Amino acid sequence: MELLFHAFLASLQSTVLDVAPIAAILLLFQLAILRRPLPNPRKLISGFICVLAGLALFLVGLEQALFPIGETMASQLTSADTLGDAASESAPDWRDYWLVYAFAAAIGFATTVAEPSLIAVALKAETVSGGAVRAWGLRIAVAVGVAVGVALGCFRIVTGTPLPWYIMVAYVIVIVLTFRSVRTIVPLAYDSGGVTTSTVTVPVVAALGLGLAAGIPGRSPLIDGFGLIAFASVFPIMTVLGYAIVASWWKRWRVTRAPETEEESRHETQVDSRARQRP
Repeated sequence: MELLFHAFLASLQSTVLDVAPIAAILLLFQLAILRRPLPNPRKLISGFICVLAGLALFLVGLEQALFPIGETMASQLTSADTLGDAASESAPDWRDYWLVYAFAAAIGFATTVAEPSLIAVALKAETVSGGAVRAWGLRIAVAVGVAVGVALGCFRIVTGTPLPWYIMVAYVIVIVLTFRSVRTIVPLAYDSGGVTTSTVTVPVVAALGLGLAAGIPGRSPLIDGFGLIAFASVFPIMTVLGYAIVASWWKRWRVTRAPETEEESRHETQVDSRARQRP
């Protein structure tokens, strides 16, 4: 407990230094430029205290729990107990690491669904759209994108292939989907890629990438370990745009199918009425 308390104090000190410029800018604009008093100063002060304490505790939690768990899971998945003889090979076969891909997809999906910033954006999108965009549908679409992106990023680490090729191809697909998708969903799709890289997803994904690169022969944590966040950012854009395109196609199909269904129903009704009229 004493070590945790000292870690909290050190984190609180750095958090105060980080938040101080934000508070200074807000006070400068409010008092010097707008020339208006602070609304409800006690509430603002208590809120800033909560922000400082919350950020400090969150940083301690990252250092003490999330980062070690991610690195430990990655090292265990790449150990000799899990991979057998494949763990000692200088040129690893990507097919031997299927458990890593499955774990990466699962942890990417779970952390994204629980991402507070994504929940807030999804609820706001549902409110603004009048229910046209479902909060759960958006969250699932984004989570699927993160799961696919993190799994593909782990595949890149295992194979050692260059990161820029993946990112360039991914953004080409995003551009194509942007022109094919409904205009109203495009800004939300691009914002969805940003909200995934937030408080819950980033620490776990970053720790997973660093631990995986450290556990694979011939891989450098500095060169190969980073880059998973880029995958987790671009693939949700693709899945949300794809989800919007599929939903639009489904809606058009139902509209075109409706007259045929009505005609078939009318024909069946006429046949039944004629059959009843027969002696």
